[in-house]
Amino acid sequence: MSNYSFRYASDLGGGVYAVDTGFVRAQFDASYIVTQRAPSSERIAVIDTGTNYSVPRILATLFDLDCSPEQVDFIILTHVHLDHAGGAGMLMQACPNAKLVVHPRGAKHMIDPTQLRAGAVGVYGEQTVEKDYGTLLPIQKSRVIEASDGMMINLAGRMLTCIDTPGHAKHHITIWDQMTYGAFTGDTFGLSYREFDTEKGAFIIPTTTPIQFDPHALRISLKRIMALKPDCIYPTHFSKVTGVPRLYQKLTDMLTQVEDLGKSLATAEQRHKLLKNGLLNLYIQELRDHGCMLSDSKIEQLLSTDIELNAQGMGVWLG
Repeated sequence: MSNYSFRYASDLGGGVYAVDTGFVRAQFDASYIVTQRAPSSERIAVIDTGTNYSVPRILATLFDLDCSPEQVDFIILTHVHLDHAGGAGMLMQACPNAKLVVHPRGAKHMIDPTQLRAGAVGVYGEQTVEKDYGTLLPIQKSRVIEASDGMMINLAGRMLTCIDTPGHAKHHITIWDQMTYGAFTGDTFGLSYREFDTEKGAFIIPTTTPIQFDPHALRISLKRIMALKPDCIYPTHFSKVTGVPRLYQKLTDMLTQVEDLGKSLATAEQRHKLLKNGLLNLYIQELRDHGCMLSDSKIEQLLSTDIELNAQGMGVWLG
């Protein structure tokens, strides 16, 4: 493809583009556009959609690629948390030829998002859900494909494999792209924000958000991803990372520390507050070891959303 000028996206190579969805802050939440040349036209898959407010950015990026919504064959969701899937219904309306690919546990929530929205309201509150996500639009059942473990998606000859990867959520899949030897991991392979990059490379932390955090299942999923020997990872938060073996070791080491923190505070009074403080201190210490020079207050600002949600998820896990 030719060189393009993007308003919201970056070219990651191999026909993969990361769209900054604008959710929460810049470089927080990504939607990926995967392209494949076909005899008649470029064919497209979108992996994760962000929220309803992200859809105009995805459509603008298609335009910047000299493509149209009619060229989108698949919209694939790693899981149905709203920062990944909230805009799926709206994007499906804009892409008339697309099929939605989603974990079987998540399919019903895309067809009828009533329960999904209610769950989000339970975590965030009505006002926040309306402000951040808007109205969730249902998707016709006939347009939904349930992604069984190992199912292959044929994007004009580019094979994308769906892998069941619970641990962050029971309805989570990873999408393996043989062409780039890369895995689109949603939240399974943690969070990696570009502000924390140093000469040592990318920094990564596990995500333990509500309500299905399961460290044992997560470790199994991470091993499945590593068995593919990926050259790169495409996490939703945020964009492509390399040096995967180092990141895997750091991720699993920190997961152990997170588990130990949770168990040490399992019966504590004001547990949620203590979990948040413990997570912040852990992240700061790990970032200092990583060579990060940002101030403690800046680190807290950048990770405030994750700290709150990770502490909530740990609370559910601890019971």
